[in-house]
Amino acid sequence: MSSRSKPFFSLREPLRFEGQKWKPSAKRPLGYRWYDADRKVLGQRMEDQLRFAVCYWHSFVWPGSDPFGGDTFERPWHAPGGDPMAQALHKADVAFDLFRLLRTPYFTFHDRDIAPEGRTLAESNANVRCVGEHFAKKMQASGVRLLWGTANLFSHRRYMAGAATNPDPEVFAYAAAQVKNALELTNDLSGANYVLWGGREGYETLLNTDLKRELDQLGRFMSLVVEHKHKIGFAGTILIEPKPGEPTKHQYDFDVATVYGFLRSYGLEKEIKVNIEQNHALLAGHTFEHEIALAQALGVFGSIDMNRGDELLGWDTDQFPNNLPQVALALYHVLRGGGLGTGGLNFDAKLRRQSIDPDDLIVGHAHAMDLCARALLVAETMIDDGELAKQLRARYSGWDGKLGRAILSGKQTLADLAARVDRDKLDPPPRSGRQEHLEALLNNYL
Repeated sequence: MSSRSKPFFSLREPLRFEGQKWKPSAKRPLGYRWYDADRKVLGQRMEDQLRFAVCYWHSFVWPGSDPFGGDTFERPWHAPGGDPMAQALHKADVAFDLFRLLRTPYFTFHDRDIAPEGRTLAESNANVRCVGEHFAKKMQASGVRLLWGTANLFSHRRYMAGAATNPDPEVFAYAAAQVKNALELTNDLSGANYVLWGGREGYETLLNTDLKRELDQLGRFMSLVVEHKHKIGFAGTILIEPKPGEPTKHQYDFDVATVYGFLRSYGLEKEIKVNIEQNHALLAGHTFEHEIALAQALGVFGSIDMNRGDELLGWDTDQFPNNLPQVALALYHVLRGGGLGTGGLNFDAKLRRQSIDPDDLIVGHAHAMDLCARALLVAETMIDDGELAKQLRARYSGWDGKLGRAILSGKQTLADLAARVDRDKLDPPPRSGRQEHLEALLNNYL
């Protein structure tokens, strides 16, 4: 029997919603306690509110290596000496089997995740297209959809000095051609979004870096992508994923605020939104909910990579989420902002390198999905109760009054305000921010 004919996972039947009475057993060791896809949450099905996606790279490409040790995952498609395209197709079959078992509605990929690199870009793009055609058949048969596609512009040594920001315009052109293929495939597969992740768009030292030139190059590259999106009729959203300090010391896409400033500088703030990750928020010195709330305030919120970082480590650990208060607060801000739109919750998370059993992939995703479902219900309670929103409105209520409206409308000058303070002898008393009260209220929802 060939390796492709052997089931990769021991589980054969898809997971189902078991409810609060579910207990693990030898017959059914896995089941959803909270994730009920058809349950209505704030008027929408839970599946449609959460829009879960499995990421291709961590789940099926990463071999379990780290800077101090080699591969620990012995996947059939990693076997040395095998035919690369046959292995790629096998990997796709296993991926769609995982989507079936988990009942996840979406997946995500980089072009280099799904197909091997060829001797030329034309050959590489053809390989990606070939696997894309296999995807299309699988998607039609399963109903699984593409949340987003992207191009890997960081792994190959040609991109060691960046892609769009590279000092060599030929590397810029090569990257543009690679993105063109990935964007067109995403469009052909009816992807909901396309992500631009600038893995090496940054610099190590100013001794060999022209900042203005590199930012202009990056701005032009983004504009080219947007222009091509409209040319081919791609209806999805273009996303940038902010990420600080890794792998380059100074990343141009450090955080939401930095990305927004960049987009405004190049007239792209209406064309591109952000894909936010908890782990990246931590590395930038922020909280997950801060980055979500700021993106919504600036009108650029797009999607989420749902993972967690280890707060004791200063690098991108990409672990499955397991912090209920953190995820609940993040989803509270998502829901208050109108939901995920074309975005979703992409599990950009990988197994620990000691979790070598295939079924560990099912366990990691299933429990993460259950945690997010439970967090969604907590967020729904927070919104339905309305007390947090009420407290927030009360704190800023003065700005809805006569003086507040006059200031914000531009009808008051600095001299007008000074005269008013003098005339009315204003000496406003401080008011408590009631932080402890609000934190206690949040914990009560949990």
